[in-house]
Amino acid sequence: MEFVRNAWYVAGWSSEIDEELRRFTILGEHIVMYRTSDGSVAALEDRCPHRLLPLSRGKRIGDDIQCGYHGMTFDCSGKCVRIPGQSNLPASAYVEAFPVHERYDIVWIWMGDRDKADPDEIFDMPEFDDPAWAVHQGDALHLQSNYLNVAENLVDPAHVSFVHPTTLGNASSENVPVHVSTEGKAIVAWRWIRDSEPIGFFKTFGRFTENVDRWHYYYLHTPCTAVIDFGCAPAKDNIAEEDRNDGNRIFALHFITPVTESYSIDRWMHIRNTAIDDETASESMDAMFRIAFQEDKDVLEAIQREEDRPSKRRPIRIAIDKGPMVYRKRINEMIERERTQDLASSPTPAFVYHD
Repeated sequence: MEFVRNAWYVAGWSSEIDEELRRFTILGEHIVMYRTSDGSVAALEDRCPHRLLPLSRGKRIGDDIQCGYHGMTFDCSGKCVRIPGQSNLPASAYVEAFPVHERYDIVWIWMGDRDKADPDEIFDMPEFDDPAWAVHQGDALHLQSNYLNVAENLVDPAHVSFVHPTTLGNASSENVPVHVSTEGKAIVAWRWIRDSEPIGFFKTFGRFTENVDRWHYYYLHTPCTAVIDFGCAPAKDNIAEEDRNDGNRIFALHFITPVTESYSIDRWMHIRNTAIDDETASESMDAMFRIAFQEDKDVLEAIQREEDRPSKRRPIRIAIDKGPMVYRKRINEMIERERTQDLASSPTPAFVYHD
């Protein structure tokens, strides 16, 4: 399977990476990551170029890694700095180093062309820095599922009524139309459920007992970062769509890391505008999210098992699939662009273009 490589992926929460040599697998590649003496993160190809022993099985020599087989040593840029028993260091004696960037206690890694790794392209939200919002990291959900299926699930409000009937959805939303917009950078799917029973999440967290107006806005950013803006307000308030901050509003963020063709990690967190200094609220919400995301995991892994089996017919597509279909198209286009090198961006004088 081909992956989009020229993109920032979450390698891990900052708390997952320390001074120890640890192996991570991203886009099917094994990478050794560790913190150097100044606290920055180094990410290297986890394979010595000599006999291919993983460097994560070696040891730290200062900020360098010494291979555990014959002692070849590499600095955090991937350059070989020592070969025991010989003085010359061949140019081919190196390991690939990957650009990394750390922000908001999240470590991002770039798996593609180094000269295209622009930290300004890393996903961001103004709420991260806004004291009116609480930012809380959750877990790393491991799924035996292709990352495309995981991402599609996160731009699909329609499944909530059926997969999460006691947590994030209920029957009142089953026939409410889903709106989809594919014009912007992110694919967006959304719907409002007016004057209905509150879902289990807000019965527990918001203590809502009377009818509410609630919403789900799903934003999917290629290649695989999703933001779900959901919340509710008392139905009697009749808040407008643009006034969602006046209600109990939560952003659930999902950073999907493709590990292999059929294995993904969904690191999730949330940002909320209520109980911002209440750690017990964070713990309560984590518990509810774990129930809901386990429900997603069960469904997605069952789908993967069926996809891996021979089939005599192709799956059908229905109206709610517009967002996922556009998403797949965008991913295919990104992969196709990476297959070739554009040498025509600065044409020579031998050609005159009139387009």
